[in-house]
Amino acid sequence: MENQFSRTEMLLGSEAIAKLSKARVAVFGLGGVGGYVCEALVRSGVKCFDIIDADVLSVTNLNRQIIATVECVGQKKTEAMEKRMLSINPQADIRVHDCFFLPENSSEFDFKEYDYVVDAVDTVTAKLEIIRCAKEAEVPVISSMGTGNKLNPQGFKATDISKTKVCPLAKVMRRELKKRGIEHVKCVYSEEEPITPGVANEEIPEGRRAIPGSIAFVPASAGLLIAAEVIKDLIS
Repeated sequence: MENQFSRTEMLLGSEAIAKLSKARVAVFGLGGVGGYVCEALVRSGVKCFDIIDADVLSVTNLNRQIIATVECVGQKKTEAMEKRMLSINPQADIRVHDCFFLPENSSEFDFKEYDYVVDAVDTVTAKLEIIRCAKEAEVPVISSMGTGNKLNPQGFKATDISKTKVCPLAKVMRRELKKRGIEHVKCVYSEEEPITPGVANEEIPEGRRAIPGSIAFVPASAGLLIAAEVIKDLIS
């Protein structure tokens, strides 16, 4: 019988679709990368999600974020993402967390409930804590490295953090993870040398040193690659 996942089932098989429908995936960060992760996962048959973000959609998100439309500007990203995901699969079970994940509130999240964790946040502190919590709970985790100031969507690859090079964020993450006794984490990164961006015609948010340039197809490519890795691992 035809259903919205029948074409996917032709590729993956009925057993895989059953696995995906029972898996709970936590996606931390719903920006250019995380939004496409959620989009691809819900379209692929994953039904249970925790989505975590405290940001609201702004005009500058319109150039790259799948949930960003003119009508959604000013709306919470979690609200827009939940609505979009339910419009794709009304049976999806989505738990919304309107907060930024930090070491200070990490105890509020039970990582043992998750079958997979996606780190698509911007800050090193949060990324390190997400990975630490996932490792402690023995849950698979994949981390997105830098997508800003890049133009080549074909440059992304999924690999272990220990094998990364060129990417400035990956370099910092390797060093900081090693300090914490973590040497192996799956990540998606690009070896494209970052472009020096022009001056942004916008106010720099508190806590950020600079605003990176961005374009539609780069974070989207990273997000879709992450989703592919999650699906592959969940059904293996």
